[in-house]
Amino acid sequence: MMGTPLLFGEVLFDCFEDGATILGGAPFNVAWHLQAFGCSPLLVSRVGDDTAGSEIQHAMQHWGMSSAGLQKDLAHATGKVQISLKAGEPNFNILVDRAFDHIQATAVPPCHPSLIYHGSLGLRSPESANALADIKRQHPAAPIFMDVNLRPPWWSADQINLLLQDAHWVKLNHDELKTLIDTPGDLIEKAAELQQQFSLSLVIVTEGEQGAFARDKEGAVYPVMPSKIKQVVDTVGAGDAFTSVCILGLLRQWDLRTTLNYAQTFASALVEQQGSTVHDHDFYQPFKMQWMLST
Repeated sequence: MMGTPLLFGEVLFDCFEDGATILGGAPFNVAWHLQAFGCSPLLVSRVGDDTAGSEIQHAMQHWGMSSAGLQKDLAHATGKVQISLKAGEPNFNILVDRAFDHIQATAVPPCHPSLIYHGSLGLRSPESANALADIKRQHPAAPIFMDVNLRPPWWSADQINLLLQDAHWVKLNHDELKTLIDTPGDLIEKAAELQQQFSLSLVIVTEGEQGAFARDKEGAVYPVMPSKIKQVVDTVGAGDAFTSVCILGLLRQWDLRTTLNYAQTFASALVEQQGSTVHDHDFYQPFKMQWMLST
């Protein structure tokens, strides 16, 4: 699959009560890993003309990522999520009307995408949703990898269904699958129904500690179990790590079983680290060697 993987959507900072901030957003996290694996992705997002926006651009440039698709918004602030603990459980407040809600298709640089990745949170505003629709129209041959991220109240069944109609490959977690397919049956049966309803080539379902499985277009199911984890430090971003290797497998045309095993191994390694991205190239080196990627 020649060309550049194009990743569309939010980049933001997770802000904790103790003052700590962590750079994230699913498209950003996936693009970060793909860059480390040598894929040179194009992240299409939007940040404010503020300190947070400058930090994001600097981090991308330091990592070797192209910032050609990172738009600057003079009127809206960079994305932010306020995270607080209530009764021991995290509460997420995704601030409204942020720069990533105003992505413009006209500001996307010329490219020939090998695939287009997007989630659903980054499409909560009509402006960004229309921008993605324009990109799809401009590149009708590029297959779509949809990463379902249901973040109440920022999604609707109607919008998700429309997006699924365009998708070729879909990744979601078990709770999201149960939400979208509210009929009797186990997860595999629900995945089959989702796949048949939207004519999907591949459905990937993550199940946390239980691993993941995928169902291909022939109806074959491929389960994978987590690798042995020494110590769980941070599970934030594990799903994005898994997704990044699934995309890598599609780009390099690995067989599905290999792709899932590699994705699960990488996600298991990431939860032993703090944060949803790792800023040390040495962390990626063993995977690149094992997977015979260029170093």
